[in-house]
Formats: sequence, C-alpha cells, structure tokens
Amino acid sequence: MRVALKCIAAGTAMMLLSAGMAAAAGLDELLPEHQKAYEGLDKNQPTGASLLRDFKPRHGPPWTIGYASSYAGNTWRAASMDRLMKVLLPQAQQAGLIKDVIVKQSDLKDAVQIQQMRQLVDQGVDAIFLCCSNVTALNQTIKYAYDKGVPVFSYSGYVTAPEAISVSANYVDGGYQIAKAIAEKIKGKGNVLLVSGIAGLASSDSFDSGAKKALAEYPGIKLIGTVQGQWTDQVAQVEVQKFLATHPEQLDAIVLQSPSENGVLQALLQSGRPMVPISIAGEAGATCYWRQHPDWVDAGFYVWPPGDELYIVWNMMLRTLQGQGPKIQSVIRPVLKFTYDDVKAALPEDCKIDDPNWIEPPAEAWFPKALADDMVLRPADPMTWKPAN
Repeated sequence: MRVALKCIAAGTAMMLLSAGMAAAAGLDELLPEHQKAYEGLDKNQPTGASLLRDFKPRHGPPWTIGYASSYAGNTWRAASMDRLMKVLLPQAQQAGLIKDVIVKQSDLKDAVQIQQMRQLVDQGVDAIFLCCSNVTALNQTIKYAYDKGVPVFSYSGYVTAPEAISVSANYVDGGYQIAKAIAEKIKGKGNVLLVSGIAGLASSDSFDSGAKKALAEYPGIKLIGTVQGQWTDQVAQVEVQKFLATHPEQLDAIVLQSPSENGVLQALLQSGRPMVPISIAGEAGATCYWRQHPDWVDAGFYVWPPGDELYIVWNMMLRTLQGQGPKIQSVIRPVLKFTYDDVKAALPEDCKIDDPNWIEPPAEAWFPKALADDMVLRPADPMTWKPAN
C-alpha cells in the first residue's frame, strides 16, 4: 500500500510540475522589461507557449515564402511591399536564406485568402506570412498549413490559431496613448471625432477600444462620431468631409488610425473650418504639416510603421525556420513616441503635405536585437546564421 501511495504521490508531483512548466511557458519566459509591452493587450490575443518552439523545416535554405496579403490599396501596403522587395528579400537572398517570395492579394475577401493560402501550401512553400486578417477566419487553414509543415506568421494584427505566430505593437495601448495625447492637447475639453480603420479586424478594433478608454477618462470630452476610414486616405477624406457637412457643431480634435491622416488633413483644409489637432503616426504628408506648424500637435506615435512591422514578422519567420524556437504565440513591442525634433530631422523644410510616403524609426529601434533574441529559445543573428552540417 505504501509503495502504491508513493507511486501515486510521485505521479501527482510530476503532473503538477508539468502543469507549472506549461503555465510558465510563453509570456512568463520573457524578461520583465519585455513583458510590459503586453499590459492591456487585447484579451483575445494569445500569449501562450508557441507550438513552433521545436519546429524544424522540411529542408535547409534557401526557402520559398508565401505572402498572403489581404489588401494592396493604400500607402501603408505600398511602403510595406517596398521594404520587402527592395530591402528584406534581397538581403535574405544574398545570405542564401530565401529563394523567392510568392505574393497573393485577396482584396479583403476571407474566402479568397483561404484559397490562396492552401494553394501556397500545396505548391510547396516553406512558410507563409499574412497581414491584417480576420482573427478567426483563417484558423482552419493555418492548422492545415501547420500539419503540412508550413508555419504561418501574422503581422499588423493577430490570429487566434494556436499554431500561428502573430507580431505587432500593442494596438490597445497605441489607441490609448494617441487619444490621451490628443485629449491633453485640447486640455481635456471638447468634441472629438474618431476615424476608425476596418471594423472587425484585430488591429482596428483593438486601437478603437484603447482610444475610447482614454477619451472616457476626460469628462469634458465628448466623442461626437465615428467614421470608417478603411485605412485608406481617399476613403478617410470623403468620410470626414461627409461628417463635417452633416455635423455643424464645433469640432476640437480628431483621433485616427493610419493610414488616413493625409486624407483627414485634406478634408479639414478643404472644409473651411479652423484646423484642429489630429493624431500623427508617420504618414509623411500630415507629418510635414506638423513640421510647418510646430504647435499643431505635441507628439506622434509609431504604432504600425509599415516597413518596420514587416521587418518584425520577417525576422521572426527567419528565426523560426532556422530552428531558433519562438517562445510565445504573440510577439509584441510597445508603441514608440516621436517628437517635433524627430520630425525636423526626418523631413526637409520644403516637404509636401500631400506626400504619400512614410517616416519610420530605424529597424533596430523598432525591433531591437535584445528584444528579438528574448522572443526565442535559441537566439542567433538570422542574417549570419548557418545550418548545422
């Protein structure tokens, strides 16, 4: 009897130990300073242990990558693609890591994106990354890819499939910080318009929840409307123009999601109304207006710099293919504040307020090596890594 009880006790201890190790995996494995970026994160975004921590690719480099993009029609997507094709891909090809990237565009249609992802898997890609997608619609397809040995990485938003890795800034915190800065600029009083992105997509909904939380902290501020800018300047301009035409009351500030600040700026300039502060996140045109009008706003915030966001997912994808072992399902970095002095350094005096390009922080400032190394179990510089013989 005593032997049996000892065996049961030992087995129970092993179960508890295993449970404790499982609970500690993921977020608890990160350094405390890196865990801070996860505070206030969307509660639906997964932060458990990555199922890819022991992933090994089917063969060594060079690998073929699939990019299942959901949309191509705004300045953000153009800048992101520019970084991929002109910088990241050539560097990885020169290092002998990547053979090619196959790009698919689904025009915001989940069914098309699902079909394209399955096609990429079936034609033999070694990994897939995707952008700004529905949080649940792709989950079965992500598992299909995982079961075939093809890891999937999502950026600028997240997916809830446990097999995937999602990388982004903390969009809830981004919305909160941006809205709070605007609220402070108007001294906690006035009417505010919110220009959202695309309702139902993770980054858009997360940003809005953070922004509304910040505005609610100021009893003197009234949110007088929300319009959908669709992350496209032309759409945002039209929607703000329509709002202004049908809402004659005073407007004191606009909180918005990028890319839409160029369009919102043009709508205000053309309305004949007094200029009001708007949030700035890197579109060069609106940032140029700030350079020319130093008192317009007090701070900008990098929440989703296009090339830098792609850099994170690219970095994590390479590390995973190299067997470095991602610790956690979601790789999160904090938003990054920038100042008027930063704008002066980034843009010349003769800049144009209709410039469709972006200003971005250096890649190392956005995703430092120390942060990237902490996100994996077996860190190595992905660009100098060599496969074991």
